[in-house]
Amino acid sequence: MARFFRRKQVAPDQPEQTPGQTPPVAVPEAPVADAKGVEEAVERTRRSWFSRIGGIFQRGELDEQLWEELEETLIGADTGVETTMRILDRLRERVRKEGIRDAAAAQEALKQELIAILDLGPPKGKLWDGAAPATPPHPAIILVVGVNGTGKTTSIGKLAHGYVRQGNRVLLAAGDTFRAAAIDQLKHWGERIGADVVAHQQGADPGAVVFDALTAAEKRDADILIIDTAGRLHTKANLMDELSKVNRIIQRKDESAPHEVLLVIDATTGQNALPQAKYFTEAVGVTAILLSKLDGTARGGVIFAVTDQLGIPVRFVGTGEAPQDLAPFDAERFVEALLA
Repeated sequence: MARFFRRKQVAPDQPEQTPGQTPPVAVPEAPVADAKGVEEAVERTRRSWFSRIGGIFQRGELDEQLWEELEETLIGADTGVETTMRILDRLRERVRKEGIRDAAAAQEALKQELIAILDLGPPKGKLWDGAAPATPPHPAIILVVGVNGTGKTTSIGKLAHGYVRQGNRVLLAAGDTFRAAAIDQLKHWGERIGADVVAHQQGADPGAVVFDALTAAEKRDADILIIDTAGRLHTKANLMDELSKVNRIIQRKDESAPHEVLLVIDATTGQNALPQAKYFTEAVGVTAILLSKLDGTARGGVIFAVTDQLGIPVRFVGTGEAPQDLAPFDAERFVEALLA
């Protein structure tokens, strides 16, 4: 399960550590409690599509009609044709090799294959899923990327909110300088959750914002620095150049950073999100995905296509509008909620 990286345990109303005290060693910590929860967030998808799977298997026969109905259901849920065929090919091969004849056993095998699609093994980053090093980075630097309209800035606010509630000093960098609204929105989130924001004027050099934020993080002894970036897609080369520049500036301060590169994808856009997401995975070393607006779609099966096609694990899902509506992603919990 994805975990927030934390410095110390402090209740939301507990005062911060006084200056001069030795800071506790940072350790991986349990995620923030989400208000809605994954189960409620996937209810529309489960009701619209995945609830049919139980009925398909209840007929008891593993015939061609069953495979066709499974294919139709998965594609209808926006799992994608390529990913759907991969899941079904693996399931059919497993049924053949293991001599599965019982529909209930085949349904359980399907559940395991769906989980396997989402479980990509060892983490790619340095903060989440037990990936934190013995001596955690200070500050931990999280670079957030994604196209405009995905809920990127809101997702940053939710992530920061979780860290603040766990007692961390959080600093936000308004690196999307091409939209005044993005800067203002991030400032609003900072005021709302109690996190400082480093920002320049609209049109400023994003690299300068990031440099100032890194300097401020050191001076203010921040535990977490979360950096917003522009989400425009003028050209692939333009995107790569800007993100590469930001990366270079970060690595001058800490060659191991950014410690996570989080790609925000809007679940409601379905398969249309994949081509755009690929630009970011090519432009910068994305280590994790945050799937926003999961509660707003009946086609949450896109999460399988995202993981399968991009080869990057989903670590968080947006489950609602409130600051606390961000859930760490757990493959088994997610699949069980879909098939409940």
